[in-house]
Amino acid sequence: QWQLVESGGGLVQPGGSLRLSCVASEFDLDYYAIGWFRQAPGKEREGVSCISSTSQTVDYADSVRGRFTIARDNAKSTVWLQMNDLQPEDTAVYYCAATLLYGGYCVPQDFSTWGQGTQVTISS
Repeated sequence: QWQLVESGGGLVQPGGSLRLSCVASEFDLDYYAIGWFRQAPGKEREGVSCISSTSQTVDYADSVRGRFTIARDNAKSTVWLQMNDLQPEDTAVYYCAATLLYGGYCVPQDFSTWGQGTQVTISS
């Protein structure tokens, strides 16, 4: 069964960094746009960053632009989210998701296949 698996979450202090990985298994990532989303307790799931299948289109939420970087290596079936200068408000469960049709809107409802999530906690 094809799936996405996230890893790389953890507990870091404010100002720290983490790199999340999203690995696709049993399917060819080449044709899929991938998005990173997050959901904090009591809040709706929100788009963090999305990247098209060819990396030609990359989108970031305003809250993370300049601090987070998304990248992919289709040969490795992997998409990364490099997160720098992390702040307490970045605390959430982070999910990656895939879609065949990316219209340039990094929103959860446009993505159909989801990973199980990885917890990111920013605290001193």
